[in-house]
Amino acid sequence: MVTAEVSLASPPVTFDTAPERYRHWRLSVDGRIATLMLDVDEDGGLRPGYKLKLNSYDLGVDIEFHDALQRIRFEHPGVACVVVTSAKDRMFCAGANIYMLGTSTHAWKVNFCKFTNETRNGMEDSSRYDGLHFIAALNGTTAGGGFEIALACDEIVLVDDRSSAISLPEVPLLGVLPGTGGLTRVVDKRKVRRDIADVFCTNPDGVRADRAKAWNLVDHTAPPDGFGALVAERARTLAASSPRPADARGITLHAVERTVDDAGYHYRYVDARFDRLARMATLVVRAPREPQPETVEAIATIGDAWWPLAMARELDDALLMLRTNESELGLLVLRTEGDAEAVLAVDRTMLRLRDHWLVRETIGMLRRTFARLDVTSRSLYAIVDVNSCFAGTLYELALAADRSYMLDLTDGDESAPEIELDEFNFGLLPMVNGRSRLDIRFLGSPEAVAALRAAANRRFRASEALARGLVTVAPDDLDWEDEIRLAFEERAALSPDALTAMEASLRFAGPETLETKVFGRLSAWQNWVFIRPNATGEHGALNVFGTGSRPQFDWKRV
Repeated sequence: MVTAEVSLASPPVTFDTAPERYRHWRLSVDGRIATLMLDVDEDGGLRPGYKLKLNSYDLGVDIEFHDALQRIRFEHPGVACVVVTSAKDRMFCAGANIYMLGTSTHAWKVNFCKFTNETRNGMEDSSRYDGLHFIAALNGTTAGGGFEIALACDEIVLVDDRSSAISLPEVPLLGVLPGTGGLTRVVDKRKVRRDIADVFCTNPDGVRADRAKAWNLVDHTAPPDGFGALVAERARTLAASSPRPADARGITLHAVERTVDDAGYHYRYVDARFDRLARMATLVVRAPREPQPETVEAIATIGDAWWPLAMARELDDALLMLRTNESELGLLVLRTEGDAEAVLAVDRTMLRLRDHWLVRETIGMLRRTFARLDVTSRSLYAIVDVNSCFAGTLYELALAADRSYMLDLTDGDESAPEIELDEFNFGLLPMVNGRSRLDIRFLGSPEAVAALRAAANRRFRASEALARGLVTVAPDDLDWEDEIRLAFEERAALSPDALTAMEASLRFAGPETLETKVFGRLSAWQNWVFIRPNATGEHGALNVFGTGSRPQFDWKRV
């Protein structure tokens, strides 16, 4: 349920939907196998001005895709394999809609690519941690972002009908890059030789089944009369290897309840409060106010109202809403409120029951939500003060921050804020690089992490938290307000572009992974390419596509 207390200048983009409202996807479940069938409504674009021809997609199509994946995770826990295919004859997906990209602002294009990346990464996350596997059943031509959907799956099956081809045509046709990790997954995940990948990624026509299989771009091929049987056989095989329980009953994911007004976004456990003059938003996450269930049966009874799941869904929604609708709020101030013991009690329940599918999926939701925070292109400051509850799971918010400030009161003051660590801070909620936030924080000092693990489940006040490296600054109450005010004002005075680049460079220390390459290397280059005249100028490739004219390139290499 969404209510608006104040009439806003323009309605915000929201990210909630439900199967009965889908215009582009069909979800069906048959025992251990779910099928997600792409059937894009040409006239169903999220914004006016373009038609979604050839099963091409925009943000609205991907919002439905993300929702369908969430429902499979929580409403259909017996599903062990998802087949992603198309309802269109001889056309799987033409990728992101070119005319949508050509008419969109730079920020819209970049955020669209980021959301599609997170959705594809979420598929791999569910396969890696939760045993939910994916097969791409390419029953026709597959181009650009369509092949990037396939690359996120565990296996790819391509129909061998002598005409269907796969391609990543963005560079030769549009002067941009595949925006959803295609370049990285071809070489890092599929292990395609880089010279072969170079040929593939500069050929606008792509390759058909025989060459696609020989180049390891797909796993299996089959003629049309054997295609369905092969897909079904591979789906059964992958499902048989999954730990997801065949006889489990799911829970219903109700719409996230949010109130939108000029002051911000307001939920039960999360509040996003805007200060437009200061160009910042304060994101408050609250501990549970009431006792939380401690058995699987009791958790299942309240379903998506269980605090860690409800809080994660609300936080995820707030981050997406802020990203899309509030581009000038460049600083996110992270605060927590409530009883730290209530948070730690829920953590203990999750740790004790984490082998149960619902608890495992809830931990997965927390993991993906905090990962979305990690890649947020905003400055993140955590404020640990009176009434804070940065403990266990919620301390991950402070670890995700670029800086953290903790109020230092006298030792005898019972209201002094405290920090407490538990097992969730030592690898159960890894960043997209697969490492815990503590590991990255102390990258050159593994002994510091070991010492903190030994001291888990005890509380640290400001002086010790500062000494152990758990916070950045710990002003006393005399300097507190001035320190915080100056910190906010100084950050707001710096170039947003430079800050985004700096933060992305500093947050993911250590070896790169596929995901950090996608969000760091690819995002940086795609950001740059999207504002170059070769792609988006008046005569750039993206703008003249389909007109019959050739793009006019500036031939200098920069």
